[in-house]
Amino acid sequence: MKFVIVILITAVISYLLGSINFSIIVVKLMTGRDIRDMGSKNAGLTNTLRCAGKTCALLTLIGDILKGVAAVWIARGLCHLVHAGGDTHYIGYIAGFFVVLGHVFPLYYEFKGGKGVLAGFSAFLAIDYKAALALLIIFIAVLCITRYVSLSSIISAAYSPLAALLFAWIVRGSSFGLSFLYFVLTLPITAMIIWRHMPNIERLRDESEPKFSFNRTVD
Repeated sequence: MKFVIVILITAVISYLLGSINFSIIVVKLMTGRDIRDMGSKNAGLTNTLRCAGKTCALLTLIGDILKGVAAVWIARGLCHLVHAGGDTHYIGYIAGFFVVLGHVFPLYYEFKGGKGVLAGFSAFLAIDYKAALALLIIFIAVLCITRYVSLSSIISAAYSPLAALLFAWIVRGSSFGLSFLYFVLTLPITAMIIWRHMPNIERLRDESEPKFSFNRTVD
């Protein structure tokens, strides 16, 4: 029963934290505009950088990373508090899913949020920083080659379940069964992020997806 209680509390807290969209908050405070009415209308880091500039993007980056890390740490703290098992990685992935869910469908902003990439990465960073860094390397490599943020996000998200499994099994020495559990728990996060990128996938197919540039003019 205590496992169920911890999972339910984790889900609620993580969703509420995920619903805090720093892109919306920062852009509104610094420009007086709604990021969901600007550029691609996505309340995420890339659109913030393109439409509101580097300062807004940096503050968004910091805020979104902190909320994902906080959700995982709180979830782990709950596990330790009620002695709900010695391994707390499983609860981190549950927290990660609900952080992404909150970011994509924020309670505070009419359920219209971002695509969940940064929120998912921040949770991954708190769960297993080595796996997160491997995914970041994949993201950067694809971005440098293609200059498509969306494609970089999709490919790194697609590799995240495998990274969760391999880094737990090979690097940390967890059992294959436990490592496979992490693989399974990561799948919903991956699926949600890729699903949110379906419009980008369509634009990539017809070659209309904009490429990334730090020098893009701010709207």
